[in-house]
Amino acid sequence: MSDLDHRVGVTEANLVLRHLKLSNTDEAKVSAIVRDIDATFGVDAVSFEQAKQTLHIGYDATHCELDGLENIIKINGADISHDWWTNLKEGYYQFVDENIRDNAKHKPWSCHASPHVNHSKHK
Repeated sequence: MSDLDHRVGVTEANLVLRHLKLSNTDEAKVSAIVRDIDATFGVDAVSFEQAKQTLHIGYDATHCELDGLENIIKINGADISHDWWTNLKEGYYQFVDENIRDNAKHKPWSCHASPHVNHSKHK
């Protein structure tokens, strides 16, 4: 896939897929959550798997933060499940997202770069 296969603001290199188990959900809450997350800049795709009560989100980690998406979930009356597996994944997701943001800001450095050369001739 290329960057042209994704929504505006989403690059292939920074695309992450997240799976969050939700609690305290009903059809109206899930519909509002999916609608609000889908309208967020940097989100490529969002869906909800009813059988597993799991929200699937694909987003560009340089433009979206998991905390912001979780806030949308809470505003709409649902919550992230408090089981140990979801908590473990949530911490891992935040760690990886932060690394992606840091790497996107990083300016590469090389000790093998050619030195600045003054091309003016001295007379």
